[in-house]
Amino acid sequence: MSSNADPNAPVGVDPDRASVARIYDYALGGTTNYEVDRQTFGELTQVMPDLADAIRENRAFLIRLTRFLATHARMTQYLDCGSGLPTAENVHHVVQRLQPESKVVYVDNDPVVSAHGRALLEDNDRTRYIEGDIFAPASILEHDVVRTHLDWEQPIALLFIATLHHHKGDRHRPAEIMRSYLDALPSGSYVAISHFLDPGPDGDADAVHALEEAIASGSLGGATARTREEILEMVDGLEIIEPGLVELRDWWSDGPQLAPPNTAQRIMAGVVARKP
Repeated sequence: MSSNADPNAPVGVDPDRASVARIYDYALGGTTNYEVDRQTFGELTQVMPDLADAIRENRAFLIRLTRFLATHARMTQYLDCGSGLPTAENVHHVVQRLQPESKVVYVDNDPVVSAHGRALLEDNDRTRYIEGDIFAPASILEHDVVRTHLDWEQPIALLFIATLHHHKGDRHRPAEIMRSYLDALPSGSYVAISHFLDPGPDGDADAVHALEEAIASGSLGGATARTREEILEMVDGLEIIEPGLVELRDWWSDGPQLAPPNTAQRIMAGVVARKP
């Protein structure tokens, strides 16, 4: 048995292997994480000291875009693919405050996420959690909960927040995966993506590649930074919402930026688009 074994850990959880969801939880101040997650995060900050800023920017982007979807796009259905652990301001908190009738389905492949998600949401009859592989779109799109909890005759907001860059294999495969999801969405649906950005030779390429290598050498399995063109390919054929694909803090910021971004705040980009 592992020396770090937790007798209360859900079945299938390896406390000696770091989890993306639990690392995010730790960086956001949560408590649902293990020593291996904290150690891995510490190792990554040796490469990029301000890495927590990237994670906080990603969470802030999620909150702003869901406010937009609930308030301006009047969306009431959400499919959050790779949702991570529940936090104080997850999707259902934001959208149900603005549109109380909103329904949300969270999807994640981490047993810890599923266990905690189901426990925290058992009293919310408009929110569901399923455990699944978001990179196998048919298994998600055909899941009974996804098919029945959401009305596929009405627009749906599809969220891939900081997930697609964790796909292992062909760097163009995520665009193919997204095509399966996009084809299934009803007209009027929205898609939101945040992704590790390859800035090219004029940006923070050395820092991005160093972080890629650090992630690949650990137990997380890797993360692939993609160019603007590769990220936009994932929403090909959709109407891009202004201001387009931008660094996360520049997507409808809550106020003026009083300081220049650090490297970590420049390594992620986000885009929101609508299916005609």
